[in-house]
Amino acid sequence: MLWGVKIEVLAVYAGIVVLIAAVVVVIKMLRKRFAKKADEQKAIVNEHKMPASIFVLEKKKGKITDAKLPKNVLDQVPAIYKLKKMPLVVAKVGPQIVTLICEENVFSQIPEHKNVNVEVAGIFIVSVKHQSNKGKAKSKRKRK
Repeated sequence: MLWGVKIEVLAVYAGIVVLIAAVVVVIKMLRKRFAKKADEQKAIVNEHKMPASIFVLEKKKGKITDAKLPKNVLDQVPAIYKLKKMPLVVAKVGPQIVTLICEENVFSQIPEHKNVNVEVAGIFIVSVKHQSNKGKAKSKRKRK
C-alpha cells in the first residue's frame, strides 16, 4: 500500500487518465482532418461561383429531402444533411423557379420578395452581393 491506497485503484486511475488522453488526441486529429476537408470544399465552391440575379419567392428552414431538388442532387447529399433542417430559398432565376441552399449567415441577409444579386455555385448561394431596388416605390417630393 502506498499512502493508504491500494495499487489496483492506482492502476484504474492510470488507465482512465490514459484513456482520456487518447480521446483528446483523436479529437484533435479528427478536427484537423475536418478543417482540411472544409477548406478544400470552400476552395472548390469559390472556384465555381458565378454572379446571378434572383427574385426570392420564399425563405424557409426545412429538410433537404422535402425540397423539390432533382434526384441526382439528393443522392450526392451526405446522410447527416438529409436528417437536419437547412436554410432553403425558393427563388426565380431567369424563367425557372428553383430551390437553393445557403448558410445561416447568408440566409439572414436575403430579403423575401425582392430582387437580390448573389453569387451562386450550383444550387448553393455563396454570398449576397447587393439588393436591387427594382419595384420599390419612389418617394414623391412636393415642388414649391
